[in-house]
Amino acid sequence: MSIITPSAANVFGAPFVEILEYPIDREVAVSVSATLCRRHKLLPIGRDGGMLVVAMADPNDILALDDVSAATRLRIRPVLVDARDLATAIDRYHRADDELSDLQHELSEQGVKGEDALVAAEDDDAPIVRFVNLLISQAIQDRASDIHIEPGEHELRVRYRIDGVLKEVQSAPTSVQAGVISRLKVMSELDIAERRKPQDGRISVMHQGRKIDLRVATLPTVYGEKIVMRILDASGSAKSIADLNMLGRNFEAFRDAYTRPNGMILVTGPTGSGKSTTLYTAIQEVSKPTVNVITVEDPVEYRMAGINQVQINAKAGLTFASALRSILRSDPDVVLIGEIRDHETAQIAVEAALTGHLVMSTLHTNDAPSAITRLVEMGIEPYLVGSALVGVVAQRLARRLCDKCKRPTTYDEDYLARIGLLIEEDEEVYVPVGCSHCADTGYRGRVALHEVMTVNEEIERLTVARSSASELARAAVKDGMVSLRQDGWNKVAAGLTSIEEVLRVVA
Repeated sequence: MSIITPSAANVFGAPFVEILEYPIDREVAVSVSATLCRRHKLLPIGRDGGMLVVAMADPNDILALDDVSAATRLRIRPVLVDARDLATAIDRYHRADDELSDLQHELSEQGVKGEDALVAAEDDDAPIVRFVNLLISQAIQDRASDIHIEPGEHELRVRYRIDGVLKEVQSAPTSVQAGVISRLKVMSELDIAERRKPQDGRISVMHQGRKIDLRVATLPTVYGEKIVMRILDASGSAKSIADLNMLGRNFEAFRDAYTRPNGMILVTGPTGSGKSTTLYTAIQEVSKPTVNVITVEDPVEYRMAGINQVQINAKAGLTFASALRSILRSDPDVVLIGEIRDHETAQIAVEAALTGHLVMSTLHTNDAPSAITRLVEMGIEPYLVGSALVGVVAQRLARRLCDKCKRPTTYDEDYLARIGLLIEEDEEVYVPVGCSHCADTGYRGRVALHEVMTVNEEIERLTVARSSASELARAAVKDGMVSLRQDGWNKVAAGLTSIEEVLRVVA
């Protein structure tokens, strides 16, 4: 037993235990129901003779001690533990899945329809409220990026997007659909009576001492309103440029671009490819007390200290273009635009880059060279694009192999040659296996694949000549650009991801 104060000198009169280092007996841990453990913030961790050793955040909670003693018919010996470590241990031994299953039976027996849905949504002790809270806490624990709550003909389906892949985690009877959706609308301050139009809102929750925001979007479907919640956990975003895993030439080219005093940098890729994380990381690198950084976003996903962040409000007339005009009158050094969506925003951004500002933004294209042709298609003069643009980063997110269970393997040489993967003698290719650490998926976390194009004189000349994206790509590769797929192969050779993952995310 790892006890820091064996003399029981703490204010609670109980010894202190480092619960995350303690050899917890799994059978003992699950001898008390998850509901009781979470309600009283406690976890049985072992036996001492005929007594049950129970880790508690408050060992003087007499009611909790009585409830556990009644449930186990054993005398209790409480020990003090850190509240955050205790929450982690409870999550480890009592996943919310079991509680959710129990709640489903309770919900299906009650049924929540019509006007009862609003009452249930506002009653903090209602099964509906506990069900929704557990869905959110389980998603955060499982490192999900999105929660999908989807009404169907016969059931309400819940899916989590974990490491970029959707996984079904729960289903509930359609009788509780109204209550679940009403509860989420109450939490995100949406119009509970409006079911015909999409709505957007935001929820803030506390999870193990961290404040986590969720961006909520509703969408009317034939079976009811679908709700998608994007989990915005700032602690999961990259903290430094090294966390982006840019290799060699890509890192140097990107660093050269964002350390310039002026010009435009674009990050391209599909939705959910980590563009915002890359931009925020670059902003964090250039942000200092001597630099005025202003962002205009829709929505502001992560709040950063020392940076002026502007939230778009279309209803009030604050669009990207109008906000950008005002920002340029506020003496900025660096401007971040959440997304370039139209000609007006693109025109102002290009002009800002040409007049001494460093402008960063995102664009939806499949690769880096296509960003140039996309801006020209938006109506920006090619000579302005060529002069303003200094670099483009295209990226995708692949699942990262679990370090605890990945294993090396061999592939047929003809297959490797066909897909363009060359393996050196001292390099190995790994495949996913699956273990308890990665929930038997073989993957844990994600790694970005990058394609960084520097706009040199040749690419600027081709831009002015309105050359195609393929011609621009050939010139960029000649200049040393590493393609998305090749960067993927480099990360396969480094043991970060698998061949199948690279082929899944890169055409």
